[in-house]
Amino acid sequence: MKQLSVIVPTYNETDNIRPLCERLFKSVREAGIETDLLLMDDESAGTPETERIVKELQGEGFSIRIHSRKKGEGRGLSSAVLLGFEKAKYENILCMDADLQHEPESVPAVADPVLNGDAEFTLGSRNVSGGGLGFNWSFKRRMISHVATMLAYPLTASSDPMSGFFCTTKSVLSRGKCNPIGFKIGLEVMARCRCNPIKDVGITFRERVAGESKLTMKQNLQYLEQLMLLYWDRYGVVIVVLFLILLVCIYFLAHSLHFI
Repeated sequence: MKQLSVIVPTYNETDNIRPLCERLFKSVREAGIETDLLLMDDESAGTPETERIVKELQGEGFSIRIHSRKKGEGRGLSSAVLLGFEKAKYENILCMDADLQHEPESVPAVADPVLNGDAEFTLGSRNVSGGGLGFNWSFKRRMISHVATMLAYPLTASSDPMSGFFCTTKSVLSRGKCNPIGFKIGLEVMARCRCNPIKDVGITFRERVAGESKLTMKQNLQYLEQLMLLYWDRYGVVIVVLFLILLVCIYFLAHSLHFI
């Protein structure tokens, strides 16, 4: 039987845990995928209730676990996901959000190319056939997403590098040293681990069911920092060579104009 560890970072998502778990296991059972669900919960006001719900679901027979990180262990989505990958039970690992914007019913389709060995990395995309938005985004939010996506295109072959709904393996992950910065851990893994081939799977990105969005201006700035580091990792030598060529051109131009 195919096996899959599903890693879900959570922060005060108590209202979403039960429906996420029930819908996920219904879909993977129908697809014949043995699944372990691991919640990576950053300490919040909702942590005690989240832990209670997990125990209740365990008592009902669901293969669900929770790791509650104290503030001293680290904070943030990316570091939580990377720690979750380390603690994952199976070789095949999938990350998705807890807010149900990533439909649990899409997990088998997103995981399938990795489970079958057809791709090293698969990603749930809004921008391919069968994908899209299940609600109306504001013009501002659409523009932010569009610009952020365009900035990442030179780093990956994916049509939707902003997506946090992705699947890969521990073996692929071990090839690169990922930086736990910001929210775009999928982009980080694709770029650092040189994933190839990458396959996009169409998903419908739904409206948040409960809880509040964690996106802030700080996260936008961290994304720009992340991009700079990834560009240097991928194109650092090229950037240095181009800079040296530019200096040489400036030198000869200045010399020809008798400035030096």
